[in-house]
Amino acid sequence: MFKSIGVCGTGNMGQAIVKGLVASKAIAADHIYLYNIHREKAAALAEETGAVVVDSPLELAKRSQALIMGVKPNMMEKALASVRDGLSSDSVVISIAAGVSLESLAGYAGEATKIIRVMPNTPAMVGQGMASISPNGMVTAEETADAVAVFSSFGKAEVVDEKMIDAVCGLSGSGPAYVYLFIEALADGAVLEGMPRQMAYTFAAQTVLGAAKMVLKTGAHPGALKDAVCSPGGTTIEAVRTLEEGGFRAAAMNAVRASAEKNRNL
Repeated sequence: MFKSIGVCGTGNMGQAIVKGLVASKAIAADHIYLYNIHREKAAALAEETGAVVVDSPLELAKRSQALIMGVKPNMMEKALASVRDGLSSDSVVISIAAGVSLESLAGYAGEATKIIRVMPNTPAMVGQGMASISPNGMVTAEETADAVAVFSSFGKAEVVDEKMIDAVCGLSGSGPAYVYLFIEALADGAVLEGMPRQMAYTFAAQTVLGAAKMVLKTGAHPGALKDAVCSPGGTTIEAVRTLEEGGFRAAAMNAVRASAEKNRNL
């Protein structure tokens, strides 16, 4: 694991990262450094987790082996300019900004800088995130493994070639919104059948969670798991037929492609 980690920007994702690291004991809390333009936000997170607040981006860079840039894409160039003079040959810059390429990041931070581009998602806030890890050519295998460990502390993380980042955005980046829509629709169907709404949300959400765990735990093909639920002439295959008639599968595929295309053109 990195000897020290700095987090520049303590918004929702920055908070998820810090809380995940502290909860997993992947690194000592007092080796995690925080900076936010609004100091009170960083101070509140530090009080909750035991992390250390610093006074400037430059100090953050000097203290941190890995520097996680949790700023908005349109602020990345300015943010990296503020930390650039504090970076050393051992520093690893980790960007979680959507749409900012490794090439652009190197232009902002310096061509010789070790940079990792990460695409996380919002379920990181409840310890169930999915993140892609895309290092540039300066990053060592050990440093890449350390980055995977950081983002695995609050979910799962996989090393992905940057050329697949648009697919990642369309799938795991935007995917939670598709699933929320699906959960809402499932619950609406149950409400139509007479179930109280809050109960319907619980049943729908737990059903999605359980099905997802079945895929991850068993390693079985999703189609095989679907077939196992569908008895010949039964209620489930009738429902599946209705979904297919409604273009459910094509709609989901098109949603991923639409998000990927948007990210490609940012």
